[in-house]
Formats: sequence, structure tokens, C-alpha cells
Amino acid sequence: MKIFDYKINLDSPPYIIAELSANHNNDLDRVFKLIDEAKRAGANAVKIQTYTPETLTLNSKNKYFQITDKDSLWKNKYLYDLYKQGSMPWEWHKLIFSYAKKKKIICFSSPFDESAVNFLKSFNVPAYKIASFENQHLPLLKSVIKTNKPIIVSLGATKFIEILELNKFFKKKKYKNYCFLKCTSSYPAPVKESNLKTISDLRKKFNIEIGLSDHTPGIGVAIAAVACGATIIEKHFTLGRDDRGLDDIFSITPDELNTLVVEGKRAWESIGKVTYNISKSEKKSLKFKRSIFASKKISKGEKFTRDNIKIIRPNNGLNPKYYDKIIGKTCVKNISFAHPIRKKDVNF
Repeated sequence: MKIFDYKINLDSPPYIIAELSANHNNDLDRVFKLIDEAKRAGANAVKIQTYTPETLTLNSKNKYFQITDKDSLWKNKYLYDLYKQGSMPWEWHKLIFSYAKKKKIICFSSPFDESAVNFLKSFNVPAYKIASFENQHLPLLKSVIKTNKPIIVSLGATKFIEILELNKFFKKKKYKNYCFLKCTSSYPAPVKESNLKTISDLRKKFNIEIGLSDHTPGIGVAIAAVACGATIIEKHFTLGRDDRGLDDIFSITPDELNTLVVEGKRAWESIGKVTYNISKSEKKSLKFKRSIFASKKISKGEKFTRDNIKIIRPNNGLNPKYYDKIIGKTCVKNISFAHPIRKKDVNF
């Protein structure tokens, strides 16, 4: 998969997406600041969300539309009110895309219905993200496929049979420009429910790029995901976790984003290949291994004993594995104190 000129695959560092989500706090200047900080931190892209409360739900106060989970960040809120608070004004989009272009950072969006896709077409966005709760929304997917742009699909709260059906849907449409993100759709998500081994299994089963949309605290899970083969990392992003944004509590700060970028690349670089050879940098450290040295002056014809030879650093003499083999053998020349014992010094 490519987003503009960036090739997203195992041969490239992970593609880091800063998800702004509802952390704009209905302040356009804050969005600009978030873009500035994402750029400074080294993220590859920032992502926004394109919806209105009307495109997501109904303006109803009956029991079906109220969040009653006692552990939810949004307990007792009604869906319409929540989405009204979290939605980004559509009239901001042109300014946001223009500002991101000026700052030389990629910006794209998650559309939540067909009207959002049609709206985003006018900005020639480089990719589309499908949120976990929308990945069974086939009319939306059909609309995005028609754009012929890369499609990134999150798999939170999605059963394996549904993932199979989703993949089959893309295959039936003969569409290849898509990838999946492993995701745990709880906010924040428990670290122990990350199950990152699924990343390599998804890659094996579907032979497409697999990433992680991460809602856990901090960046540890995201770094581990890179080591598990994730080629895309998406994290919610805020200026500060005390800024009263809807998603602040499970978002990362600018300094954390920068650390994710740096350490994510290091994690990717560390994967390497299967090898049992001594690495280039290790060769200069071989001298710190042990070898056999004369711990006393040894005369020609004298026998090697545990009293006159010793296994020590540095590594200039015989390998320690020869120690027992040369005990009792005759020395063929005079050897000074603190000189290495060579194979040619021993009458085997």
C-alpha cells in the first residue's frame, strides 16, 4: 500500500497516524496546534473524522440511545449529544486540509456515511479510514471503493467471521488497495486485551498490510505491535490529557508521539532477519571474551598446570574449551607471564 510516495510495508518504518478525533474541543486554532505538534513529533499523517450527529444516530432520548455502561467515559450521555459535541464542523475541513498541506504533513479522514465520502472527494484526500463500528456498513465501503484511494479498516469489536466476510467483500469488488488494523474498541482499552499475536496471523491469513489502531494508555503496546509486524500505528492525539477533550484520557501527548515515532522506528530496525553470525559491530567486542593466558612464567619443557595457566580476558589466546585438554601437556617454548597460550605452544 502507498499513501502518496510512502510505501507501507515491512521494508519501511511504521506509518504513524495521529488521530485528532474529538480532541479539537470545538476550537479551530487548537486543531492547527495539534497539526503543528504532530508535524514536530514526526508523525506521517494526521487524521480527522467527518460526520454530523444526524449521520450517525437519531436525536432521541429513549433508553436505546443512552450510554449506560458504568465504566464508560461517556456514561449517561445520549448518542446524539455525544456526537454533536465530538463532531468537527464541516466548514473547517477546507482550512484544515490547507493548513496541513502548508505544514507538509498528510491529512485524511474517516467518513461515516456516503455524504461524508462525497464531501471529502472535493479535497482529493490521499486515503480513507473506516472506523471499527463502520466496517460492516457496506454502502459506505462501496462509496469509498469508488474513490480508488487506499482504504484503512479497523477491526475492533469484529468477529472473525465478519472479518472473513469483509475481506471477501473487497475481493468480490476486485479491490486490492486496502489494509486492516488490529483494534480493541474500548476506551481506554486494557493492555491485556491487545492480543498482538493476531497481527502476524492476520497478515498470514489475508496477505495484506496489517497495523494497529491502539486505545491503550501510553505507547508500549504500539511499540510491541511494530515488533509483531504492524506497518501502521494509529493513536489518538491530544495536546494534554487534562484538556477536557472527549478522548483525552486514552490519547497520547506531543512528547509521547515523538517517542513513539523514534522508538517505533528503532523497533522496526531491530526486527532484522534470522541470523546466528557475529554482527559487524560485535566483532570489535570479541576481545572481551575469555581465553587461556600464562598466569606465571612457563619454561620450555614444563607442563601446563592449573597453577600456571588461567582463563581470563582478553580473547587473544586459546579458547577456554581447550583448558582441560592442555593440562598436563608440555610447553614447546618459553612463555612469559601474561602472554596468551597458542595452539602451537602446546605439544599435543
